[in-house]
Formats: sequence, C-alpha cells, structure tokens
Amino acid sequence: MNKLIFAVSLLFTIVSSSLFAQKDVLKTNIEQIIKSKKATVGVAIYGFESKESITVNNELQYPLQSVFKFHIALAVLNQVDKGKLRLNQKIFIKPNDLLPNTWSPMREKYPTANVSLSIAEIIRYTVGESDNNGCDILLRLIGGTKTVNDYIHKVGVQEVSIVANEEDMHKAWDVQFSNWTKPMAAVDLLKLFYDKKITSKANFDFLWEVMTNSPTGKKRIQAQVPKGSVVAHKTGTSDTNEEGITSAVNDIGIVTLPNGKHFAISVFVTNSKENTESNEKIIADISKLACDYFVAK
Repeated sequence: MNKLIFAVSLLFTIVSSSLFAQKDVLKTNIEQIIKSKKATVGVAIYGFESKESITVNNELQYPLQSVFKFHIALAVLNQVDKGKLRLNQKIFIKPNDLLPNTWSPMREKYPTANVSLSIAEIIRYTVGESDNNGCDILLRLIGGTKTVNDYIHKVGVQEVSIVANEEDMHKAWDVQFSNWTKPMAAVDLLKLFYDKKITSKANFDFLWEVMTNSPTGKKRIQAQVPKGSVVAHKTGTSDTNEEGITSAVNDIGIVTLPNGKHFAISVFVTNSKENTESNEKIIADISKLACDYFVAK
C-alpha cells in the first residue's frame, strides 16, 4: 500500500511539474513577444477546463477605453434581470444625445435623432459596434458610471475603476486613465459572465451573441485563432497624441476552440509608440500562443 501511495504521489508530482513547466513556457513566449515593443503590455489568460491562469504585468493599471462598455452592458442587464428595465423597452433618442466628433454608427444611421430604440438595440450599438453615444445613453439610463463601478465591485471584481463616460474622456487626454483595470480583473469578470453567475441565461445568450458577432477588432484576438473557433470579445482603442503615444489598444474575450475547450483572455497595450498594425499584432500573437497552448492540452 505504501508503495502504491508513493507511486501515485510521484506521478502527481511529475504531472504537476510538467503543467507548471508548460505554463512557464507560455509566459516566457509572451514576454518574448513584448520585450522589444515600445509599449507596456498586460496579459491575463484563464483556461475554463484546466482552471489554469497566467498573467504578465498584472500589477499595473491599464486604461479601459471602450472595453468598459462590456462592464456597462452587464450593469444594464443586471437591472433587466431585476425587472427594473426590459430589453424591448424603448428609449427616445434626442438630437443632443448624439454628440458629433465621436465614434457613433447610431448617429450615422439616425443623423437627425428623434427616434425610439429598444435597450437591446442600444446595447448592440454600444457593445457590438462600440458606439460612444450609445454608451452614454445607457449610462444615463442606469444612473451613471458610479452605478457601474459599484456593481462591478459588488460582484467581486475589485481591481477596476469606472468614473468617466465617453463625453468626459473626449474632453482631455488624462481623463481616460481614470477608467482602468488590471488584466486579471477583466478575466475575472469574463469568468463570472461565462459561468452565468451575474446574468440570467437569456441575458447571457443575448450579450454572447452581440459579442461574437461584433465587427470590431478583426486583427486582434480573432486574427490568428484556429478555423472554427468562436470569439466573444470587446475591444478598446484610444487616440494617438501629439507625442505619438497611443494610450490603449485592448481586447478582452472568451475563445471557444474547435476542440471544445474555452479560455478567457485580456490583452492591454498602453503607452505605446508602436503603430496601429504593431499594437494589434501584439494582441493577435499573444492570443495565438494561448490558442496553441490550449489546443495542445
């Protein structure tokens, strides 16, 4: 019996050591990608089946930019689940709701406003197409950024701050940095979402469909995933200032691989002096490493 226990213990030790070694290789390969880049890059990855997680530069705070629209949608859907709002509830869009000089497919479709759209439609614009006006309409509907910030903290994700809306962020460069997250905090929120711990199944299915059909970020997480993979994600992108610094090129999401395995990933590229193509390729290359890792497991 003692020999059997010893053999099982030895096998467990060997397997555990091998798993740690594989994780170390993945982390090292990620660090190799980013070490030559003129940018700060934060990464978090979590495998749903294996329960493994790795992080790179997780101790830093990264500007969310439009990634926070995922957080906002969750806060809105929480109020839908509580019966305070309905997805088919119509919201009247006034001309002063559609600000100029900001990304807004909604404004492009309804340039004169004076139209009623359902909350579901506004979420589709906000999360699926990253509409800035839709974002602020939803925030006004639920009581502002404090409602979102408090909700995210209440569900247990603490290392995140949401205090500025899109209109605020367009007023001054530094404002965007008041909306921040750590990479693992973004993955923790994705985990809660995927495990259906913070939404009803119906609202999960709705937001999942919006995120998987989003046309944004084709050159980021989605770019190098295996054929047949499904990516539910939310991007975030800043402007580039006069010094040539881009404060945020981000993507967070859940990847379903053809082998049925799932992983959550967040990649935040900040204070970058790289061009747009390079910033996006950082995310794509890191996502490819994660795919390869979970395909091989």
